[in-house]
Formats: sequence, C-alpha cells, structure tokens
Amino acid sequence: MSPLLFDENLSPHLPRLVADLFAGGLHVRDVGLARADDSAVWEYARTHGLAIVTKDDDFRQRSFLYGSPPKVIWVHLGNCRTADVQALLMARVAGVRAFLDDPTSSLLVLQRSE
Repeated sequence: MSPLLFDENLSPHLPRLVADLFAGGLHVRDVGLARADDSAVWEYARTHGLAIVTKDDDFRQRSFLYGSPPKVIWVHLGNCRTADVQALLMARVAGVRAFLDDPTSSLLVLQRSE
C-alpha cells in the first residue's frame, strides 16, 4: 500500500491524524514542496511511490490524462474542516486501502454519502 502525500490544500496535520490507519503519510510541506506547482508534486509522488490526497481538481484531471503512478485520491467535499476530511478517510479506510492495493486503479473520488 502506497503512503499518502497530502496536498497543499489540505491540513499539514492530516498525516498525523490518520497515521494509525495510513502509516508513512506526508504533507507536501514535509518534503519541501510547499507552494510547488502541480507538476513538481506529481513527479515527487510518482518517484517516491506516494499516492496524492487532494481537493485540487487539477490532480483529478492529471489522473485522467496520465493514469498512475501516482494514484490520486480526490477529496470532493468543498469547503470543510480538517476534521471532516479526517472523518471521511476514517469512514472509507477499507475502500482507500483496496484502491491503493489495486494496480489498475488510478483515481479514487471520496465524497460524503447522501
């Protein structure tokens, strides 16, 4: 299972908050990519075997264009609190793990169930 790389638009606290479920997670700030463009984040994740967790639609589009690696987990929640993202990842842990382990999948969309 690939470790997670949380994008700039998500809290730098998320890797720690979900570490018991997703070990080895990092935030782009942790690896010197604060304010980096999407290409740099994409390449870093691809090179280091990380899956990008983001709210940025541009990464969703890149996933369509290039496939994986890296895998992309697109958090489709709109404006929300860090606790909402944490709760979503915790609620969908089995699905996220299955996605990360599936060599044919490149994009996972996570959103609230209605």
